[in-house]
Amino acid sequence: MRLFRHGPRHAERPGVALDDGTLLDVSEFGEDFGESFFGSDGRARLSAWLARHAARCPRLGPGFRFASAVARPCKIVGVGRNYRAHAAELGSRPPTEPILFMKAPSALCGPNDDLCLPPGSTHTDWEVELAVVIGRSARYVSVANALEHVAGFALFNDYSERSFQRDRSGQWTKGKSADTFAPLGPYLVTDGVNHRAVELRLGVNGVERQRASTSTMIFDVPTLVAYVSEFMTLLPGDVIATGTPEGVGSGQKPPVYLGPGDVVEYAASGLGEARQRVVRWEA
Repeated sequence: MRLFRHGPRHAERPGVALDDGTLLDVSEFGEDFGESFFGSDGRARLSAWLARHAARCPRLGPGFRFASAVARPCKIVGVGRNYRAHAAELGSRPPTEPILFMKAPSALCGPNDDLCLPPGSTHTDWEVELAVVIGRSARYVSVANALEHVAGFALFNDYSERSFQRDRSGQWTKGKSADTFAPLGPYLVTDGVNHRAVELRLGVNGVERQRASTSTMIFDVPTLVAYVSEFMTLLPGDVIATGTPEGVGSGQKPPVYLGPGDVVEYAASGLGEARQRVVRWEA
């Protein structure tokens, strides 16, 4: 099942993409794709509802806005330096256990929304990633059972303002949490995704900057879900961003950062693609 959300900001509605590419508005189902939905076996209930009501659901044509693939999660957990080549380009050794940080849920946005550079930013960087969405509460789970707690996977970009991250007391969350710094989607894919073989790619202004497979992650998805659950309870709808491969702007020689007018295009095999224009934040 491919779930998505659509419509104007603050008025988003749930949708489902059928196997033939048809996009349905499933607002009549009566639930958004958030904590309550995932925590109450919403996927199975929606599937059963669609079997009875799909024919009368409105079809969506071109021109609508893709919103974040899930409604506001309780938390977004980021994983740092989870690819050896990425750690190397930053001059770091590969970590011996996952590096975790938080992104504010208010940073969430749609996959094609403008990326807004916050006031004072000078080094905004891109980081295409595989996102894991939690389907049921996870606390102290084992690696062997971790995937039982996963609802699905989505395309993600962990935008980072490096000057805030590195120069403002060295606290990563400061550089990760600006509005629009967490685009998620277009789809949440709930089955058929081999999380160990998702190809990630990203380009800026038509120049490819990142291309790698999740097969080269240091810590795989089950390991990350189990590890995070040691330190906090993962709730349905929570997002784990699993880390970015090499090719970020700060790893270029010389470094390259985003500015107004730039266009970032990125994709993940089986999960869809996104395109964002970079603009200055305006009050």
